[in-house]
This record gives sequence, C-alpha cells and structure tokens, in this order.
Amino acid sequence: MMTFRPPRILSAVAVTLALAFSSSITLAKPLVVCTEASPDGFDVVQFNSLVTTNASADVIFNGLVALDESSDKVVPALADKWEISPDGLRYTFHLHANVAFQKTDYFSPTRPLDADDVIFTFARMLDPNQPWHKISGPSGFPHAQSMQLPKLIKSIDKVDAQTVRFTLNQPNATFLPILTMGFASIYSAEYADQLLKANHTADLNVKPIGTGPFVLRSYQKDAVIRYDVNPTYWGAKPKIDKLIYAITPDTAVRMQKVKTGECQIALAPKPQDVLGAKNDKKVKVSERPAFMTAFVAINTQHKPFDNPKVRQALNMAFDRATYVKAVFDGTATPAVNPYPAGTWSYAQDIQPYAHDLAQAKKLLADAGYPNGFTTTIWTRPTGSVLNPDPKLSAELLQADLAKIGVTAQVKVIEWGELIRSAKQGQHDLLFMGWAGDNGDPDNFLTPQFSCASVQSGINFARYCDAKLDKLIADGRASTDQATRGASYLKAQQLIHDQALWIPLAYPTAAAVLQPGVEGYTVSPFGRQNFGNVTVN
Repeated sequence: MMTFRPPRILSAVAVTLALAFSSSITLAKPLVVCTEASPDGFDVVQFNSLVTTNASADVIFNGLVALDESSDKVVPALADKWEISPDGLRYTFHLHANVAFQKTDYFSPTRPLDADDVIFTFARMLDPNQPWHKISGPSGFPHAQSMQLPKLIKSIDKVDAQTVRFTLNQPNATFLPILTMGFASIYSAEYADQLLKANHTADLNVKPIGTGPFVLRSYQKDAVIRYDVNPTYWGAKPKIDKLIYAITPDTAVRMQKVKTGECQIALAPKPQDVLGAKNDKKVKVSERPAFMTAFVAINTQHKPFDNPKVRQALNMAFDRATYVKAVFDGTATPAVNPYPAGTWSYAQDIQPYAHDLAQAKKLLADAGYPNGFTTTIWTRPTGSVLNPDPKLSAELLQADLAKIGVTAQVKVIEWGELIRSAKQGQHDLLFMGWAGDNGDPDNFLTPQFSCASVQSGINFARYCDAKLDKLIADGRASTDQATRGASYLKAQQLIHDQALWIPLAYPTAAAVLQPGVEGYTVSPFGRQNFGNVTVN
C-alpha cells in the first residue's frame, strides 16, 4: 500500500494549487436520482420503455443528432453537420472528430468513432443477414420496426471514415426527428465484434459501451444503478462527479427521500405530492406540460373488442372527468385525441365521447351483448407520470364498466412483464401511456396505430387498417406541414370513430428537487439530461 507523506513546508504556489485542487473536488458532488422502476436493460434498441431509455440512451449513449427542447429543432450531436439532397432521398452526415468510446475494465477501444460504427448500429436493426440482427432478443427491434425503418432506408454507405450517407426509398419528413430517439443511439462496432467473437453477446445488454457523458459502473436490479462521469467524453463534461439512480417504486418513499436529502431529484411524483411540494421549503418543483398521452388500449384482436360498438360503449361508460380529478388532482387535461392539444395538426373539432350509460348499454345490446361480458384490466404496480395511481385508475374503470354490465378483473402486473406480455397482445384492456420523443405528431401515430407497429408489438390496440395506414404514411411522406396536417386530421377522426383507445389525460411532467440542485429542467418528452446539473 502506497502512503503519501506531504513535506513539512509548502511553497505559496503549492498551497494555492492545493487549495484550488481541493476546491475543484468539493464543487463536484454525486447526484442521486430517485427513479420509479428498473430498466429492462441497457441495450436500448431492444426495448421501448421510457425507464430503459432514461437509464441507457439518456446517459450512456449519443445519437447522430439531438433535439433542442427549447426550440423543438434537430441539432448536431455525434454528427457536426449534414446535407439533404434536393429530392429528400439522401442524408449525408459528417461525424465529429476524435470521439472516444468509453473505456472500462471489459473494453478498451483502439480507435475513435467512425462511419463503421454508424453503419453497424443501423445494420443491426435493419439487415436480416447481420449477425447481431439474429440475436436481438425476444422483442426484436420494436422502435425500428414500428417506425418502418427497414422499408424506409434503402442503403447506408461509408463515404469516408468520418462521413456516412443514408439513402431513403422515399422522402420522409420525420427521418431526422426519428434519429433523435433513444433507439438511434450509436454503438461501437469494435465492441460488438469483441462480444461476438467471445460468444458473450448478452453482455451488450448488461455491459454497455457508448460515447455519452456517463459510464455504467454497476447495477443491482430493483435497487440502484451507479454511473461515473466519462473522463473521455467528447462534449461538455458534467458538473457532477457521479450519478446514482436509486430505484424507488413507491412514490411516497421517493418524496420522503428527497425531503431528507437521500435523493436530490425525485422523478414521477404524484400530482398531490407536487401540489404539496410547492408549499414545502425543504424542496422545489420543476414542471411543464408533457408531450404525452395516458390511455387505455383496447385490444381489437380480442372478442368482443373487435366490434367498434363495444369499444364505443366502453368510452361512453367511462367517467373521464371523475378520473382526471381523482388520479391527477386536476393537474392534467382530459384527453380526446392521440396527442396533446398544443401539437400542430391537433383535431380541435373532434369531441370526446359523452358519458352516457344508457347509450353505452344500447351499443352493447346492438353488438350482441345485452347482458355484458367479462374481461380483464391490466395495470402496473407503481405510479408514473402517465399513471400516478395505477390501482385507483383501474378500480375507477372497473366500477364504470360494471354499470353497463361488463365485469372486469383487475390484474396488477410487474412493469417488465406487463410490457413483454402486452407486446404479444395478451391483454384485453391495458392502462398505458405514450411519450412522444420529438414533438412530431407522427411520433404518436406511427408507433401506436400503424400496421407495422402491430408486428413490433407497440401498437397496443392491435389495430391494422389499410386506410389508416395510408393516412399515416402520406403524412410522413410530405415535407409540407399543411399537407401532412390534412392527413393527420383524417387519421385522428378515424381513430376516434373506431374508439381504439379510451383516451385518459394529457399530464404535466414534474420532478421534485432539493433546493441545492441547479440546472435541471423537466423534459416534456420524459427524457433525462444531467449535463448542466450542479448539487450545492
């Protein structure tokens, strides 16, 4: 063991340097964030939950581009710049020079990021002949499939070591925004080759390597995730020295921990806790309207929900006003359409289904179910921004359905299993929510209502309709916002008429913070950015 013995006399310069060094150490402190659930893993392309994105893409990885949430514009990230051909078919990205992949005890990169890494990242999701494509895991590549990237991208070519070109099969106004999503994080081809040769491919999900600001140090499921600051990070170095996710499913416990200082940030607080925190000097609140929609997905592949009259009856039985007041304590807006009202192309003329028990019973009778039927309601055990009180939510729906003769059993299912089983279409009625990634309406419509998304499992209504599919595709294909909006208005009307969801609420995104936390802003998309956070 080495022992350091300081000299008896220090020069003035040495003292000054020592004090400065000591000051720099004390300025950087660990940040402890109380999160609501465990991630599925750290190989973000395999999964679609926001919890997993927050634990992987948001801290360990970078994409070619990012979204500036203050301006809703796509900005450079691993790509310094890009050009789009006049016909909208070719996107040429120029990579930032000398970007280092993370060095850990299980991987030491021999070269910086280059075009080969970009090509590997997307070939893995798109090319059936790519070795890593065949070992994707049980869910495949849900985002790439639901966003229809295999059909959209014709080729990806290496122009030179620092330049890569994507060629599309048709113009697509959403292509750049799609690349800001977590699943488009860039992976190390060199690390993937190392794992493949060693037959350790499962390590990609537990020992990730990215280019992001934090390096995964350790993970204990249902307990804690520890990250260190990446010493070779190519961007602005975070102002904290460590990041810790304290996995705390119970909302009340998260609030208690942030009040006592065990956590500096508590995510996904209940609306009631947010209201209380605003009057508590021990904490402070960051909040903003969320680009999210809470809903109950109705599985149209299960009888009797294949009948639109039954789906409409459920919408009429549900007392949305009581639900929003009880679950969100008035902090959310009742939902009508798939995405929030502030979004361009939102269909203002569509009115919600009236709360009308008599008409709901008539619709059931017309559909051949005068005495109702039995079904199940699936929900998660712990609260989130999109479902602050899952148990109460499910019980409110259960009671409303009972009034029209529908007997529903509530099933509380652990989050990871809930997602896996719902992707396979095993649910009847599913409490779910969707957080858009980039402010574009297509970020709701394609993953939640396209036919391709039924196959990937993210379309929880399991509804595939050629007319709706074409409306969504037409909206993506045009670069003119008015043309796109016209398609999306028609799509929203069809979704409403078919009653594919029971729309619930447009929530407010919030976090409760210790007073000494500065530089943290809640994202309307549910993403996490700790790059500018300081802890005093």
